[in-house]
Amino acid sequence: MDTSILATVPIFADLDGDALDKLSGLLRKRTYPKNKMILMEEDEGDMLFIIDEGSVKITRISEDGREVILSMLNAGDFFGEMSIFDGDARSANVVTLEESEVFLLKRSDFLHLLEKYPGISISLLQELAGRIRKSDELIESLSLGDAENRIALTLLRLADDLGIYKAGKVEIDNLPYQQDIANMAGTSRETVSRTLKLLEDKGYIQKDGHSLTILDYEGFKKTFS
Repeated sequence: MDTSILATVPIFADLDGDALDKLSGLLRKRTYPKNKMILMEEDEGDMLFIIDEGSVKITRISEDGREVILSMLNAGDFFGEMSIFDGDARSANVVTLEESEVFLLKRSDFLHLLEKYPGISISLLQELAGRIRKSDELIESLSLGDAENRIALTLLRLADDLGIYKAGKVEIDNLPYQQDIANMAGTSRETVSRTLKLLEDKGYIQKDGHSLTILDYEGFKKTFS
């Protein structure tokens, strides 16, 4: 198995070649089609998932039945770690945004890795702390009343998760559908469509099909953060 993708996973980045080879021997790969539910909230689970190719969205359903997108993950990201630690049910849904190939690692094997390579635990804590900060930012942004600001903050999240920074600009290829952006921002698809057009008219962004460029990332961040 090609271990190159494992070296890009933050929690495994410090492992040497031999350790990565041992890790790869514990993994099994599964391919999921687009729009496939990989994990469902409240399901039991004992697997850690590592994305090799493709992307997924992490969602929950609100009390009024709306989908709320918590984050989007891509190749090199992982999910399912909460149930790995506490053995409880899954805390969110995970759905593929495109056909995706995912590595599966059993809970018992992962816990054994933590004992053998304690550096993984430190890297994992750092990664989880970053995710908690993003969750706090999400809660704060959703509490804001201005739709333009919420959508702009969502674009910043997408830029951090999916974007490529180059010469002061951030290019986001394969921009999520407007309904997905609406679900991230806690608003409607129509509001997203109007706001993207408004941001483009103001010179903040440039949109071409499913690609979007934030023309001055630092300025955009300063304006809306």
